[in-house]
Amino acid sequence: MISFHITKKSKHSRARIGIMETSHGIVETPSLVPVATQAVVKTLTSEEVLATKSQILIANTFHLHLKPGEKIVKEGGKLHSFMNWPKPLMTDSAGFQVFSLGFGSDLKVGKVTKYFPGSESEKIKIKRNSQPISVKITPDGVFFRSPVDGRRLFIGPKESMHIQQDLGADIIFAFDECTSPYSSPAYIKEALKRTHGWAKICLETKKSNQALFGIVQGSKYKELRYQSAKYIASLPFDGYGIGGDLGESKETMKKILNWTIPHLNQALPRHLLGIGYLEDMENIIKAGVDLFDCTVPTHYGRRGVAFTSHGELNFRQKRFLTDKKPLDVKCDCVVCQNYKRTYIAHLFRAGEVTAMKFLSFHNIYYFNTYVERLRERIKNGRL
Repeated sequence: MISFHITKKSKHSRARIGIMETSHGIVETPSLVPVATQAVVKTLTSEEVLATKSQILIANTFHLHLKPGEKIVKEGGKLHSFMNWPKPLMTDSAGFQVFSLGFGSDLKVGKVTKYFPGSESEKIKIKRNSQPISVKITPDGVFFRSPVDGRRLFIGPKESMHIQQDLGADIIFAFDECTSPYSSPAYIKEALKRTHGWAKICLETKKSNQALFGIVQGSKYKELRYQSAKYIASLPFDGYGIGGDLGESKETMKKILNWTIPHLNQALPRHLLGIGYLEDMENIIKAGVDLFDCTVPTHYGRRGVAFTSHGELNFRQKRFLTDKKPLDVKCDCVVCQNYKRTYIAHLFRAGEVTAMKFLSFHNIYYFNTYVERLRERIKNGRL
């Protein structure tokens, strides 16, 4: 289980400082949660991730179920031992794959869509009230096709709990349905009923000591977010995830957080699922988010993009081959202290995996430092 207590509340916003205690250590919130999809932060060892100032990681239940399988992880001492990570861990529920392998794949859309009302294609209009093509959603759970070997898989709330218990993270999430930004209110109401029913089954099924977070859904609809927040808060969860699609824009995302967070138990931690660009962080923390996971630092790093005090730098550009400055003169991570831009640019052009490692490490360190500064601003009464 976990304990959570708030040490400082902002007078200017809903931002707050908290201490979350787990059997694998303490997390000071607000905190970024780097993504270790397959029990690894891509390109980095667990020891290197520790050096990025990361406090907690999140692994992916669906992908670990596919390979190597939760039984192998359990036999390897569960996730902490299996991946040699001494600090707290989360696992998601596999609910996001209902979206990513379903509507997300069908419509090529993310949690915050780039499209706006009036720009819907015929394909999107057809999909507003129907099931996705690639997954079959039933009242009991979801049928998938394995992206590894094509075999048919079924995951519902009971299966999600059993898999996550075998994986052994400190914090696990209830199974839910993450909807598309294009789904109709009628479809989202039905999905919400499923999510709420599955939340109760997850609570009844879980037999472990792990903390279980319930997930609030409801898409971009105020009344549905309100209903979901009230319902999930009425159940004996240890914390909350705020999930689902988050509307047409980041402005809508802010509204969703403002509709949701006031109706949750204020004494419990709140986790925003799958959001964490640098430009998002201050706004979501001011809205009252305690934890948030995001693949951006490593996803961009593997593609040659570094986040720096000078903005985003793309090291695949030829101009950096003759740039002898440190990666970021204002950063004190080991990459910035020891390697020049010219060398990093060379490594990318040479196709060396070390280049991806360098930027992944730096980006996570940079994001964690950024959140560290936001925590200081809350403590000093400036956020």
